[in-house]
Order: sequence, then C-alpha cells, then structure tokens
Amino acid sequence: MDSLAGIFFTSFLIGLSGALMPGPVLTVTISQVASRGFWAGPLIVLGHGILELSLVAAVAFGLGRFLTLGPVIGTIAIVGGIFLVYLGYDILRSLKGLSLSLQARAGGRKIVDHPVVAGILTSLSNPYWTIWWATIGLGYIALSRRLGPIGLASFFTGHILSDLLWYSFVALALTLGRKVITDRLYRGVVGLCGLFLVGFGLYFGYSGFKMLP
Repeated sequence: MDSLAGIFFTSFLIGLSGALMPGPVLTVTISQVASRGFWAGPLIVLGHGILELSLVAAVAFGLGRFLTLGPVIGTIAIVGGIFLVYLGYDILRSLKGLSLSLQARAGGRKIVDHPVVAGILTSLSNPYWTIWWATIGLGYIALSRRLGPIGLASFFTGHILSDLLWYSFVALALTLGRKVITDRLYRGVVGLCGLFLVGFGLYFGYSGFKMLP
C-alpha cells in the first residue's frame, strides 16, 4: 500500500473477489448477454464504473482534508480490515455449495432494457455494494490519497479493471455457447480470493492500529 503498484494490485484482487461472487450484477449480466450478445457485459461494467467513479470523486474531494488525518485513516482501516476478514471467512465457508450455473441463469428476465442503466441500478440496489464502499472502499480512498491524485487513479483503475475482466469473461463464455468455466475452477479461484481477503484484512487492520495515537 506504499506504492502505486501495491495499490493497483491489491485493489484489483479485492475487487475481483467481490466480482466473482454471485449477485445482482452477475444476474443482470447473464440476462443481458443472453439477449444482446457479448458487448452487454462491458456496457454493464461501464454503468457500474460511472457510479463508482462518481462516488470516489465525491468522497475524495468532499472529505479530502478529513481523510488525511491519521486517526481517521486508522479507524477506517481497522473497520475495513474487520469487514475484509469477515468477508473472506464467509466466502471460504460458502465454497462447498458454490456454483456459477451460467446456462441455468441465462434465461432470467432483464431488470431494465439498457445495459449501462442496468449496471447503475443493480449496483445501487445491492446492499453489499453500499457496505463495501462504506468500509473497504472508504479505507482504500483514505490510504491511496497519501500518494495524491495518481494514488486514487491507481486504486480505481485496479478496482474497475477486475470487474471489466471478470464480466467480460462471463459474457464471452455465454457468447461462445459452451460452459467455459467449470464449477471446480470457479470454486478454486473464489477460494484463493477468500484467503487473500483474510490475509489482507489482517494487514489492513494492523496498518490502521499503527496510525492511531
């Protein structure tokens, strides 16, 4: 977290761990791709990214001075670390019955007609998204701001790239019309992400304690 590469890499992995888990965005991606084709996937991520970029900008510039205070950064990092450890544990606990089931979901109904709008609305309707940004996201913004605007850019680029790569892969798998991602492979990748979340959550919390008075 003390370098641009560190911010980019860790934000990518944490973002990927969230993108991999089934939720509203995955459901609407499968539905939209089934009727619109591959490009619906990246367009949904575009809507998702527009919403998140607006949030990052609002937090970074509206609370900029507040987020530079050591005790504030430390407290946010501790809370975010606790949530990361819990999230990682919850992911590992759910591995046994986890299944992507792309083909089974492909016939689901569309929430809205346009993929970009669907990406925005499904993100807003997901309580997990709100909790993530109120804890982990806020902590990352506070820590990455120490490197200035380029630190924020590194964080956001890594984060949104994880969404783009995963949902584009899902869209490609559906477009090809065959099961590219086996449940065994899916569970393996998710399990690795779960372990990473636990480890990084402990690091996040430790870094927070060091910033407290």
